[in-house]
Amino acid sequence: MRLDIVTIFPEYFAALDISLMGKARRTGLLDVHVHDLRDWTTDRHRTVDDTPYGGGPGMVMKPGPWGEALDSIIPPPAPHEPNIPGTPPQTALSPGDSTGGSASSASSREPGPQGATPGPATSPGASQEPGARGGAPGAADSPSAASSGSVSSAALPGPGQGAVSPDPASSGGSPADDEAAPTAPRRAGTVPRLIIPTPSGRPFTQADAARYAAEPWLVFACGRYEGIDSRVAEEARTRMPVDEVSLGDFVLAGGEVAVLVMVEAIGRLLPGVLGNADSVADDSFAPGAMESLLEGPVYTKPPVWRERPVPDVLLSGHHGAIARWRRDEALRRTARHRPELLARLAPETLDKRDRAVLREAGFPVDGEDMAD
Repeated sequence: MRLDIVTIFPEYFAALDISLMGKARRTGLLDVHVHDLRDWTTDRHRTVDDTPYGGGPGMVMKPGPWGEALDSIIPPPAPHEPNIPGTPPQTALSPGDSTGGSASSASSREPGPQGATPGPATSPGASQEPGARGGAPGAADSPSAASSGSVSSAALPGPGQGAVSPDPASSGGSPADDEAAPTAPRRAGTVPRLIIPTPSGRPFTQADAARYAAEPWLVFACGRYEGIDSRVAEEARTRMPVDEVSLGDFVLAGGEVAVLVMVEAIGRLLPGVLGNADSVADDSFAPGAMESLLEGPVYTKPPVWRERPVPDVLLSGHHGAIARWRRDEALRRTARHRPELLARLAPETLDKRDRAVLREAGFPVDGEDMAD
């Protein structure tokens, strides 16, 4: 999976070099590219914000740099390609091909402070991180690719493909070396999903994480201040899917922390990232038996700690009894901490024991009276 992250604080994402996400990057399961939005500004102060139309406090992120950044990372379709997002064809291009289209010309960029037409956009390549294998940046990271708006097909993996391979020319490799280790071609017509974290978006859920984990390419836009000019999302929707999502009913200083949360939630679901893939089945909110439920309490050695023993059932070796205990505790914890989730449980999925546990917790099932 490829992830592109656009931010004015690239250093925020150093955390993706450690723990499970760092391992996923090093093994090629997760290909992360972090871009500095200021590399697509045109004035000497590298300005990314301005005062809001209509007045009011705060600043709004300007559409110009965002448009240039997205055009460079996701080149607009060629004239013969449809200009709407949709299911990408599955015909692969050869590694030597490149995607059609180019970034907006210099004349379409905002004028500099003196009204003069700016020169070519500053290359974002210098701010991008190397591929997950730790080699030299690939074609997508090269200054020529960034400034022209054309991204090499070899730099954009299709579904299930790994990290971007280093450019043989930049790493001193020979054509023979290139043939021995070809880079992953971009699939024809592939477009990413743009994800914009914002307090005004819909809630981000475990189901979203699972859905995003099945996609080959995601782009995250980290807003700041009062947010990103709304026209950026409007224009992007004409050529790619766009999701505006929220982590909850609170406000952060920027989208970077939210993106870190989402990347970890998504990344841990990729095949091969977790040591035991079955562990996600018992997670809170996991599809299946745990959907709309919180995971119950967990224990490890020693069996007694500060006079507090582990529940006997967990030491019994009786797998059926242990599964029943865990289900009961999940129902009780959900009733105690997130009672609104119980409304999502389909009554037909609840057995007699489930109903008894919920009744004891004070929640009606099938019209039963609320317990006192």
